[in-house]
This record gives sequence, C-alpha cells and structure tokens, in this order.
Amino acid sequence: MVLVDEYDKPILDNLPDLATAKAMRDGLRNLYSVIKGRDAHIRFVFLTGVSKFSKVSLFSGLNNLVDITVDAEYSALCGYTEADLDRVFAPELEGLDRDQIRAWYNGYNWTGEAVYNPFNVLLLFKTRRFHPWWFETGTPTFLVDVLTERGYFTPDLANRQTSLELLSSFDVEHFDSDALLFQTGYLTIHDLEEPLLGHWVYTLGYPNREVESSLNAALLGGLGADRQRTFSQRMQLLKCLQAVDFDGIKTLLAALFAAIPSDWYRNNPIARYEGYYASVFYSHLAALGLDLAPEDASHHGRLDLRLRFNGQLWLFEFKVVELAPEGAALAQIKARGYAEKYRAEGLPIHLIGIEFSREQRTLVGFEVETLS
Repeated sequence: MVLVDEYDKPILDNLPDLATAKAMRDGLRNLYSVIKGRDAHIRFVFLTGVSKFSKVSLFSGLNNLVDITVDAEYSALCGYTEADLDRVFAPELEGLDRDQIRAWYNGYNWTGEAVYNPFNVLLLFKTRRFHPWWFETGTPTFLVDVLTERGYFTPDLANRQTSLELLSSFDVEHFDSDALLFQTGYLTIHDLEEPLLGHWVYTLGYPNREVESSLNAALLGGLGADRQRTFSQRMQLLKCLQAVDFDGIKTLLAALFAAIPSDWYRNNPIARYEGYYASVFYSHLAALGLDLAPEDASHHGRLDLRLRFNGQLWLFEFKVVELAPEGAALAQIKARGYAEKYRAEGLPIHLIGIEFSREQRTLVGFEVETLS
C-alpha cells in the first residue's frame, strides 16, 4: 500500500518560478513512475493533492489511475456533512446560528453532498466567533496576480460555466483560470447539466461567505485599490447602504477611483477592460459578504448586479460612456423591466445606473430611481 499526501506541493510552491516548477514536476514524474514498476507488489495506491496535474505531464508512467475528484460517491470524503455536525458536534452547536455556520463554512461540492470546511468548523467551536480562518492561512498572492494579468471580470466569479476538460487542464506551462480557482478551493461546483451530445456543463461559484468576502478583499489590491484604505472604504459603503444614502455612495465611488495612482493604469492592462470599473465596485460589495447576484437573469435580459440588503433591493447597471450614450445605464434597467421579477416581494426597489469614463478614469454618471 502506498499513500501520498500533497503530491503536488513541491510544484505549487514554485509556480511563480517556471524553471523551478518544471524541474520539480520532472523530478516527481520520475519518482511516481517507480510505483508503476512495482505494480505486482502493490495492492493499493492513494494520492491526494490540491491540483490535478495532467497524466501526461506528471503521471505518464501511471496509466491505471482512477480519478475520484469529481465523483458524487466521494464528494463528502474530505469535509464534515450536515449529519456529522448533528451527530458528532451537537454539544458544540448550542448558542450558534446553524444557518450562519452553513453560510460561512459549508458549500464545498464535487457533484455530490456539500460539506463544511473542517478547519473552520473546529476553530469556530473553539473561539465561538465567525472568522475567515482558512483563508488567512495563506494569502493567494499568486492567484491574484494571475487573475489581474488576465483581466478577470470579478463578478464572473460568482457564476462560471466550464467543462470537465478545462477543469482538469492544469500544468506548469498552462493552466486555465477556472481550473486554478476550482482546484485551489476558491470556486466549487454549483450545478451539473448535460445539454447536448454528452457535453457536460459545470457551473462554478463561491462555496461560501468566507471565500467570497475574503477573496474579493484580496483582489481589490490587484485592481489598483489602496490596501490601506479598502477596509475603511468598505465600512463607509456599508453605512451608506444602511442609510440609503445615494449621495454618499456616489461620493465614495468617485473617491475609490480618484485614489488609484495614474501609474497603476499605465502598468496594468486590466484597466483597459470594459468590466474593470464594475469589478472594483462589485468586489467592494462582495468583500462585505452581502447578498449579491451578478448577471441576474430574467426573460428581459441580464441585469449587471442585484443586491438584497436591509429589506430593500438594489438593481445596478454599469456602462462605460465611451462605449454607450450617457444615461444608457438607468435607461436600460427601465426599458428592459429588470425590476418586474421583484415586484411581488413588496420591497422598495432602487434602480441605479452607474457610468464610468475610461478616458477620465472616474465616475461620470450616477442616476437613481426608487420604486415603492
């Protein structure tokens, strides 16, 4: 019997240094090929790791591996289930909100039963407070750098559609962004469907509030936001939302972009993407752990962002004035009737059109209409 934990750690630790990462990969390939030569003397081999490196690059000598990464039967293998909390940890649950525990730490799924992060749950029971314990074990600097370089639209993180082939395509020289996010635990499987001709479609999203909030807070630095100011700015934003202070939100938005140095725009290609400005605003909201729905679909089309907060609904549409006429953001919300699907809830609905200028690098339009 052979058991190998974190088989990929030497490679992952050196991904920013391509030459070293390749040397580690080649060395590990030689190591694991020994297992194939001893096949007659081994009854069972079990390898675990963060990332799924392709068989060609790392396991070319092991052609009889069975991959159980995305297998409903083993989905609950590496986490605590709801039944585990009820049966094993019942004495620890007293005084804690079960729904809040679920929102913060559950949600990891590999096409079967969703599970809780054991590390977080155990620390919650010990400290009796909700905190991003797992995320703080290591800041994903490499991940932030990769997403920034590739111009990633951060609202897309909440709802990504991809294939199993792309989720499995990971190697030192090439790795898909979705595969990196999925294999490192920042995204998980929300849905699986087979639309046509056997092509399975995997829908990815954040597993829970801890990851959504913490990852977006980390990404703000990659988007040019001042790391020293982002926390206080998020607290200001929260206060403005609580007070339904539209002027305060407008002023804060303008300040967010005014604080980004001009040199940053010159040195970072992400600023040229249409979705950059929406990404900055979205990630501030997501870092607060609020109830958000990017690309909220209805039969009229897709709204850029829906926020449900404090008994009210906030519908946002973003435009870049160099690409659309002024006033087009709010006009689109109204023309396409994005608010209609929420009318029956009887809550105040705020329609907010936000417009940015790529040339001026700031907010240039902020229109609001409230439906009672």
